[in-house]
Amino acid sequence: MTVRTRTKRARHPHDDAPDTDGEFRRIAELPDGPEKEELRQRVVRAWMPMADRLARHFRNRGETLEDLEQVAALGLVKAVARYDISRGCAFESFAVPTIVGEIKRHFRDHMWGLHVPRRVQELRNRVRVGQRELSCSPDGRSPTVTKIAEHCGLSEEDVLVGMEALESYSTLSLDAGLPGAEDGYSLADTIGAIEPGFDRVVYREAVRPRLRKLPERERRILYMRFFCDMTQGRIAEQLGISQMHVSRLISRTCDRLHNEVEADRPRERESARTGRRRRTTTHARAVA
Repeated sequence: MTVRTRTKRARHPHDDAPDTDGEFRRIAELPDGPEKEELRQRVVRAWMPMADRLARHFRNRGETLEDLEQVAALGLVKAVARYDISRGCAFESFAVPTIVGEIKRHFRDHMWGLHVPRRVQELRNRVRVGQRELSCSPDGRSPTVTKIAEHCGLSEEDVLVGMEALESYSTLSLDAGLPGAEDGYSLADTIGAIEPGFDRVVYREAVRPRLRKLPERERRILYMRFFCDMTQGRIAEQLGISQMHVSRLISRTCDRLHNEVEADRPRERESARTGRRRRTTTHARAVA
């Protein structure tokens, strides 16, 4: 007795693709107009099940299935509009990469909270897939950076970049509470504020040598006005001059100091750059 074993043929993922070659030939013959557009819409409706199936391959990645199906439908419309049957390739061979590319472009352009270079996004995807495949090992341990690098054909540095990108897919609000903080301490509380005291130190040091060069009377007037907090009237009484003259002297002296400080700033920056160049040259000579 002979036993026949029936082998089931592996089903191609697009075996249920509709036969629309006749419609595409008719589209190629028709001029632009309502009839041609109606044929294209009929072809799009016929291929929508395949587009939805491709969209489902990308679910659970932070985007709703409904939005993914809309993006896939857009890719299908583009594929139908660009397909040229005279080239001899099957429509599905052209449509599948077009639809998948549209979905991947959607993730790249719309799903990242910050702009991330394309290379980093690709590293993230390769590392994520590698982690998932290696996590299915019998021991159940999380794969090491070295194992992921060997599995994905990447350097360990690239794996670390991809792993960091895994945690950077979306941004956190500055109002988000820090882990373990029960008092409402948030990320915004960790950001430093501008300290005006540093600017005052810089201004004070810039003015100090110029104050020493002022005539005695101007220095005394500024001291009484800004350090002793005396009014212009009291200063005028002590110096035996008019209050109007005190006011003019204060304004004129302050303007002079301000102009001198501002004029010296470009020279100070150029001096700093020259100093850095000299130190770099000295270091290079020492190394050589």
